[in-house]
Amino acid sequence: MVNEIDGLKLDQMHGKSRVRVARVWKTKDGFYSMSEWNVNISLLSDCLPAYTHDDNSDIVATDTMKNTVYVKAKESSEQISVEEFAIKLGIHFTSFYHQVTTAIIKIVEKPWERISVNGSLHNHGFKLGSAKHTTEVMVNKGGSLRLVSGIEGLALLKTTKSGFEGFVRDKYTMLPDTRERMLATEVTASWRYHFESISSIPKKSLYFEERFLEVREVLINTFFGPPKEGVYSPSVQRTLYQMGSAVLGRFLEINSIQLKMPNIHFLPVNLSTKENPSILKFEDDVFLPTDEPHGTIAASLTRTLSRI
Repeated sequence: MVNEIDGLKLDQMHGKSRVRVARVWKTKDGFYSMSEWNVNISLLSDCLPAYTHDDNSDIVATDTMKNTVYVKAKESSEQISVEEFAIKLGIHFTSFYHQVTTAIIKIVEKPWERISVNGSLHNHGFKLGSAKHTTEVMVNKGGSLRLVSGIEGLALLKTTKSGFEGFVRDKYTMLPDTRERMLATEVTASWRYHFESISSIPKKSLYFEERFLEVREVLINTFFGPPKEGVYSPSVQRTLYQMGSAVLGRFLEINSIQLKMPNIHFLPVNLSTKENPSILKFEDDVFLPTDEPHGTIAASLTRTLSRI
């Protein structure tokens, strides 16, 4: 929050980071669900005297913020999505404290997935997945809202149907053109919903959890293409654009999407000596996996008629 004092502009906020909480829900028939969240809270508030006059009377203690996370988790008697929990926290901080004008809640959900045993879903067994569900919610006093969801650590790889050719060549270029290579990446994506107020949020239970799973599926399916024939990727850039376009084409409530897709390299292995020039000849079969250094490709797509 920006204030001016003694000819100086003061831009300040305070909060609590890395508040970890797990919530377990149990149905009457003994079926368990659970979520584990890492919560980060930032409050914009009118607490200027704390900075200028040794007066802490308007500061919400960060320890109180931490305890609020646990209390609100307890009050969530039915399973909720990470977005719904972030909104719940934002509403509390902006309505309970008169001096708080805005709450920014960022949460990363640990990817616990229910396991199957002998083809049946286990009632209370979970395993750790890889792709994390994220959200950043900004709630203002009065009910206006900014809602972003995302995914981190979505590792994807295909062993063929990828190439890279026709790029700029100069005296430093050693990379050959190719229409046959491995393509591997770890997708980080975030998408902004068009909802602009608390009242406009869908009332459907676990709405955002359902959307997260559907967006993840669209990203994956677009990257790989049909199961047997796949889809050719002429560059990471082209594949990124196709993935983002597919999400915006499928979900009208999403106004924009940002994607980061590092090009994680699998380098061809050729081994030779003067005495034996063909110890190992590369035939699209033996690779050296390496993620350092890697290419970095990122872009965002926004609907041109969006008010963002």
